Formats: sequence, structure tokens, C-alpha cells
Amino acid sequence: MRAPDFWTRDGHGLLPLLLSPVAALYGAATARRMRQPSWTAPVPVLCCGNATAGGAGKTTVALDLGRRLARRGVGLHFLLRGYGGRLKGPVRVDPQSHDSQAVGDEALLLAAERPAWISADRAEGARAAVAAGAQCIVMDDGLQNPTLAKDLSLLIVDGPYGFGNGRIIPAGPLREPPAAAAARCRAVVLIGEDETGALARLPPRMPVLRARLKPGPEAELLAGQPVYAFCGIANPRKFFATLQEAGAVLAGRMPFADHYPYDEAELRDILAEAERLRAIPVTTRKDFVRIPPAYRNRVTVVTVALEWEEPASIEALLDPLAQRVPVPA
Repeated sequence: MRAPDFWTRDGHGLLPLLLSPVAALYGAATARRMRQPSWTAPVPVLCCGNATAGGAGKTTVALDLGRRLARRGVGLHFLLRGYGGRLKGPVRVDPQSHDSQAVGDEALLLAAERPAWISADRAEGARAAVAAGAQCIVMDDGLQNPTLAKDLSLLIVDGPYGFGNGRIIPAGPLREPPAAAAARCRAVVLIGEDETGALARLPPRMPVLRARLKPGPEAELLAGQPVYAFCGIANPRKFFATLQEAGAVLAGRMPFADHYPYDEAELRDILAEAERLRAIPVTTRKDFVRIPPAYRNRVTVVTVALEWEEPASIEALLDPLAQRVPVPA
């Protein structure tokens, strides 16, 4: 799905106004759902969520925090819905037998590092993870899912995008008012500069952890090289900017809808255009898992990682979780 253009504007156009009654119903339904009872897991649960539909960097944050917990010796498991996949779960993701059409692209990225579970019912997924030996659960998304109680929730905000036009779905990108989401979170993770004034819509005393996306080491090899960039993520401009930051020369670019399922015909067209431009075809790690396997060795992947402004602050938030990890009998 590609987000409507009016989601990014100030929200005073005709279409957002016409959709505002439906948005009010959506917001009320979310608020009502959040009053449902939650299951409390016997292990700590960390949630990386956001207030908007689409990507804000949740998976990148979940991966980073998972690595930090793993370095402490915590046996963590990831848990997510598996958006874009056909399986409802709970099921443990197997990168050798599952593809993105079965479990979604984010699940494959997470499962490449640590055990990962997909489950439309997060509580059932958490129970399965605990039964399989999880000492801690890191959720990628799920802030608006009440079935599983969270010990620590972080509100992820994409600085350049913020909260879009500030309206609720379908009049805008918000799943719920930012203040309502923030009320269930310990801190905000702001990725990039706050270009839209998003922080002004949150409680003034709420802790803000600042980070930026840093290109992976493979990006250095593209410095000065012509590239043909394509991606199907929530904010393609972010990827294109990352390539330019790394010194690559954008000979061409092709954005697709978020979670776009590439087929062989499209890959042939992409590779042909890159050849015509005498450029290196490049994409994101998230897109790479959705590319037909026969074409993967012809595409270069550029990864990104989080660079925290104050790494000690995020470590301090993880301390109580790590201390609560149950000791094996």
C-alpha cells in the first residue's frame, strides 16, 4: 500500500475533512480496543511501536535493542504480526523454509539474527516464545495491540515525517492521537531531525532519545559510483538520501509501495534500466528478501544501523529489563 499524498500535508484539504467522520470512528474503536485486558508474560516484554501507519524505523530499533540485550547474555525472542504474510501464527519464523509471502519481510530480517515469532494474537505468540525458552520478548510494532502487557514501550518517530497531517486513519496516517500513544510509552525515539515539530505534540517532560540512520559498511564501496536505487518501503526518500550521504551518485531511482511484492518481470525491467544507465542496482535489506531468489546475486544491498546520540541513555532503559530476566532452573 502506498500512503496517500494528502497524509503528509497539513490536513486542511477537502478530502481529509470529508474523511474525518470515519477517522473519528477509527479513533474511537482504537481507544475502546486498548481498554481490553492484557496477558502478562512471565518474562520482560519490550515494545517498539509508533503512532502512525507505515514505517517509522521500528524494525531497525528492535534489531538494535535486540543486539544490546544479546550482548548482556539475554536469550531474547522477537515477536511481530508478520505484516504482508499469509500466516497468522503463532509460528516461529524459519528463514530456510519461509519467504516474505508467508511471514512478511520484517520477520525474515529479525529471524536472521534471533528467534522470531509471528502472531496476529500477540499474547498467543508470547506464550509460544516463552514455551520455547525466551527470556525476554522484543516486539516489533504492537503498541496498539492490547492482548500482551508491555514492561517497556518506546514511541518511534521518524523525524522528517513526524505525524504526517496530524489526522487519524483514513484522513491521515495516525493510528491514534500521539498523546494517547505517548501515555503508554516510557520514552520517544526520534530518528533524524524533528523537521515537522512532532515533539511539540507530545508531553513536554517525556524523555527523548535521539538517533540517526547510518549507512552500513557496504555503502563505502558505492562512493562515487553511479547507482540505480529501487525500494518498496514506507519512505523511499529516506533510502535515497542515505545513498547520497554515502557518496553514491543516483543515476536513477524507482520507489514502490511499502512491502511491495516484486515479480520476475519487474526485476528484469529494473536490471535492464540499471544496465542502460550503466549503474549498479541497489536496494534495502528489507526489499532484498522480497526479490525472487534467482535475481538476488545481481542486486547490491545497502544496510542501515542506528547511531544513538547518547547510547548510555538507551542502555539505562534496558537495565531494569535485563535485571528481571528469569534465571534458568
